Amino acid sequence: MEKPNTKPNNPNFSSGPCAKRPGWSLNTLSGAALGRSHRSAIGKSKLKQVIELHRELLNIPQDYKIGIVPASDTGAFEMAMWSMLGQRGVDVLSWESFGAGWASDIKTHLQCDNVNHYDAPYGDLPDLSTVNSDNDIVFTWNGTTSGVRVPNGDWIPDTRTGLTLCDATSAVFAYDMPWDKLDVTTWSWQKVLGSEGAHGMIVLSPRAVERLESFTPDNRPLPKIFRMTKKGAIIDGIFTGATINTPSMLAVEDCLDALNWVKNIGGSSATIKRSQNNFNAVNEWVSSTDWVDFLSTDKATCSTTSICLTLKTPKESDAKSFIKSMVTLLDDEGIAYDINAYRDAPAGLRIWGGATIETSDIQALLPWIEWAYHKTMNAI
Repeated sequence: MEKPNTKPNNPNFSSGPCAKRPGWSLNTLSGAALGRSHRSAIGKSKLKQVIELHRELLNIPQDYKIGIVPASDTGAFEMAMWSMLGQRGVDVLSWESFGAGWASDIKTHLQCDNVNHYDAPYGDLPDLSTVNSDNDIVFTWNGTTSGVRVPNGDWIPDTRTGLTLCDATSAVFAYDMPWDKLDVTTWSWQKVLGSEGAHGMIVLSPRAVERLESFTPDNRPLPKIFRMTKKGAIIDGIFTGATINTPSMLAVEDCLDALNWVKNIGGSSATIKRSQNNFNAVNEWVSSTDWVDFLSTDKATCSTTSICLTLKTPKESDAKSFIKSMVTLLDDEGIAYDINAYRDAPAGLRIWGGATIETSDIQALLPWIEWAYHKTMNAI
């Protein structure tokens, strides 16, 4: 097969950190409050803008609290689990590596009582109807390493008495989030926004705030960066721009740039559409190519952001080595960077399809994947 003529304009298809928005350059950060305290008027103003723009663009209810916290989505979700779990039983759902990590933390490190772990292999979802809404429910919205997501929030009862804790890091800005179904939601700036890592977002419903103010886990010391209450009351500064620790004002400026880009293109409905268009381009190609398929076993639960693919490889070859050879070819040609499957996932490709990716770049990439596949086949 001949090399294709057209290359993607942007070869960055990593699933995190993800591609910057179209048209981004370092010059967009010239207004950063560098060398200024995050406690200064300008520092707090910029942090508050990040919070307010998230509320506006994501239609987060006014009575929900939005905070900026340390350590990306991981820090935000650990903060939620360590601060809130233990009052009642926990139902934790997992179908890929990050959900499995949360389940391990809950059982091994938090040592919560009455834990039900509903697990499914890569490509599938657990039976969502099995969850007990009297327990706290812990789940990822979008399995970044498996390309499988929950289809919607309809499986979460409005009459639940437990809290829902949702790791939504590769979902926010790509799907319409049902906030009335979510009590704790976390994500990072580095996914669909394509902004920088290091900082996480946490959103709390009034029910989650009530849990924080009324429940103290027994014999569980909380590091300072996990503490959201003081003397039984929520620390409101976390949710108005007075962060727990020192944030990078350069990263804050980059996040503001990304959020303003979202606003300028039409808000979260536009970013959802961009992600869907990217998935549609891959879906059309998969439908017409007999050696590739989605890792997800159900089209209704395919991720539109972390698009995970499986490939038919020769029986005499090791699948991971075969695909590594393909990925190396694409990297060397400057076509696609970082598209190998996650290390714990089945052998395959993982293409980021979030809103900062142009559909034209996806369309340019796919013939190159075909070229790399056939070239690797011919080398065996």
